[in-house]
This record gives sequence, C-alpha cells and structure tokens, in this order.
Amino acid sequence: MKVDAVVNTANPNPVIGFGVDSGIHKKAGHELLVARQKIGCIGFGDAVVTPGFELDARYVIHTVGPVWDGGNHGEEQILSSCYRKSLALAKEHGCESIAFPLISTGNYGFPKPLALQIAVREISSFLLENEMQIYLVVFEREAFALSEKLFKSVSSYIDENYIRSKILGEYGTESVYTSRLKTRRRSERLKGRNQIFGEIDKSKTSKANFDMSVGAPAPTEVDDWGTLLNNLDAGFSETLLKLIDRTGKKDSEIYKKANVDRKLFSKIRNNPEYKPSKTTALAFAFALELDIDETKDFIGRAGFALSYSSKFDVIVEYFLVNGNYNVFELNEVLFAFDQPLIGA
Repeated sequence: MKVDAVVNTANPNPVIGFGVDSGIHKKAGHELLVARQKIGCIGFGDAVVTPGFELDARYVIHTVGPVWDGGNHGEEQILSSCYRKSLALAKEHGCESIAFPLISTGNYGFPKPLALQIAVREISSFLLENEMQIYLVVFEREAFALSEKLFKSVSSYIDENYIRSKILGEYGTESVYTSRLKTRRRSERLKGRNQIFGEIDKSKTSKANFDMSVGAPAPTEVDDWGTLLNNLDAGFSETLLKLIDRTGKKDSEIYKKANVDRKLFSKIRNNPEYKPSKTTALAFAFALELDIDETKDFIGRAGFALSYSSKFDVIVEYFLVNGNYNVFELNEVLFAFDQPLIGA
C-alpha cells in the first residue's frame, strides 16, 4: 500500500512476530527492528510509531491487539483501542492516508466477523470528525462473512426479483406469486416514502398529497422534496447540493457517510455538469436516506437506473426497501455476492 502510514500488528515484545509483522519487517529492512527495540515493550491496545524505512509508507504504526480468550476479558475494548490510538497517531503525524490489516484475526484468533464490525465502527467514528483516506486490507473472503440470517434474506430477495426478471425475459409472463410480490413491494415503498416526508419540517414545505395507487405525489400540490426531484432541469450536482441543504447537515457529514472523500466531493460541488459513477451516485442516495422512488429519480439525473436484470441493483433495492442505509454493511453484502462496492 502506497500510503503515509501502515499499521503493523506487533508483538508486545520488541521481536519480529508472524504474519503481517513479519511481512512489514522484511520489506522495511533491519532498521525497523532496531527502531522497534529502542521503544521496548508495548501494552495491549497501545500504539507507537516508527519511520517506514524501506517501505512505501513514511511511518509504521505498531499496535498490539488482544489475544482472543472467549470474549470475556475485554478483548473488544482492547481492539477498539488499537484502532483509535493508531488513528490518533496518524493524525498527530500529519498523515493523509493509512492502511490497516484486520487486527488480531491471525494467530491471536479474534473472530473475523466481530473484528470487522469493530474496525468499521472505529474508522467510521474517526471519519465523522477527521479527514483521512483509510484502507482496511483483508486477505480472505472469510473476513467478510455475513450473518446467516442476512445472507438468506438477501438471497431470497434476489431469487424473488432477479430470477423473476430472467423468467419474464424468457417467457414474457409472471405468476400470481410475483404479482403479489409487486403489490407488497409497492406498499413497502409507500411506507418508506411517507416516513421520509413525515420527517420534513412542515413549516418549510407545502402539504403533500399522494396518489396511493401509484405511490407518487399528486401533480396539483407538491412539497419541496417533490418539486426538487421532479425538476427535470436540475442535474445531479445541483440536485445533490439542494438535497444536502434540505437535511440541514454539513456537506462533510453526507460525503463521509457516503464513503466518498473530500477531493471527489469538491469536484462534484464545483462542476454542475459532473457525471459520477453509478456506485458514487448510489452512495450519496444512501447517505441522504432517499427512498426507492427518490433514489431512482436521483441517480437518473446522472443517467443511471435500477433494473431487476442486475443482481447488483436488486441487492441495492433490498437495502432501500428495508430502510437500511448503512453503506458499509451494504458493501459487505455486495462483496459476498461478488458485486462491485458503492462509494468512491
């Protein structure tokens, strides 16, 4: 990784361990061990910094993760501390980018799904207040193992929609079963839309009337969101900025939630004609917590659509329909189904 700092899963004693520790020392050269020996022992959950020597990185941040012992000996708190202290050191040394391994999941035996949750939580928390490009480097698909319940639920949704699309394309017909599914899905969309519109400050918007048969605002009276999303003259960039204004949140809160970096957001903000990738457009839709119909309109302004002929699109819709706007969890699911990830 060509970053300002790499994080090393260090041995608490000033010796070279196995796995990531061994690999980093091998690439950095003997000087890294000398620097490490000058520091001495490191406590569990602590972090220290040395130069990167022969590495592409300027710094190596050494942190000692917990040894898994059943989960009742503060392992989670220690692991959280590893990420927090490593990020604090990176910030202190002016780093703009950092790469982490999935700490303690090798010889120390920390369960990978739980370790991933802790890593994402601590990284997300840091990014809410700071600017930094953070990479989480994993070496096995097992690290992204989904819960059985979520995997089965997404698989079922794919079967109901993606497979249905293939059947329609093959035979040009749909069963009573899929007709019922369409009715249920439309009801879920309406419920999600009503929840979002109900959160808008009524003092700043006009009353919204809905034609419940189609799930769209009646053409006679539309509130600010409806006006915005039905303004065909507004492009993606203009629409995005207005939607952010409607949330009352800072730009940084939205683009960080979307897992998009500041440089890319600046390009979008400063170029009214900017055309993002589909994954970036969807990342902003999730950060803004748009419902399924609003998302389709929003990404349509960048020239994209959602289709049941795409497994990627069906997974995205599953999250939208279920009101789950966690971009990191969505990417875990997309990764598990061999689909591209959303965000920058």
